Amino acid sequence: GIDALFVQTDVTDPVEIENAVQKIVEKYGRIDAVINNVGVNDGAGLDSSYEEFMNSLKLNVVSYFLLVKYALPYLKESKGNILNIGSKVALTGQGGTSGYAAAKGGVLGLTREWAVDLIQFGIRSNAIIIAESYTPAYEDWIKTLEDGETVLNKINKSIPFESRMTKTEEIADTALFVISDRSSHTTGQFVFVDGGYVHLDRALISDVN
Repeated sequence: GIDALFVQTDVTDPVEIENAVQKIVEKYGRIDAVINNVGVNDGAGLDSSYEEFMNSLKLNVVSYFLLVKYALPYLKESKGNILNIGSKVALTGQGGTSGYAAAKGGVLGLTREWAVDLIQFGIRSNAIIIAESYTPAYEDWIKTLEDGETVLNKINKSIPFESRMTKTEEIADTALFVISDRSSHTTGQFVFVDGGYVHLDRALISDVN
């Protein structure tokens, strides 16, 4: 069976992140990969306060830095790798979400920086970029809308491949590949798991729907 350890952590608190890393090492004795998967599109836009903007950065990008910082000694021992989960918002923009966009842009910058910085230790660093995925949090958001089903259908139709959101299993499968030995010569890369949302011609949408 699967032996998993869950450590509840406030990822905006450096002490809690460091403690979580230590608990993992105490139980398993090593760290082979770090997957940073924090992301809250919190609506911190130009009308938001300084504090709201900074809190968005702390949650959505500073937490990535802190986890890698505290896990790094163990990654060096295992020649492990880093996988950052990013967002299409860093590349397309969205509107009304300056904090999240800045943070996710920073995630991509750190992905490349760490690929260069850690190459001497045999540590790989990559990112997966997601567009739309129907997670429980996404479902909760749809339920808050009066015309939720209409909005959901519109979003699905905006995705070129099969007019549907990316399944969480598809993201997980890609993540497992990227951190595995089957992807052992891949570093500094942005892997798009988005049904063609970011790069494919928008004209395709009208052609296939």
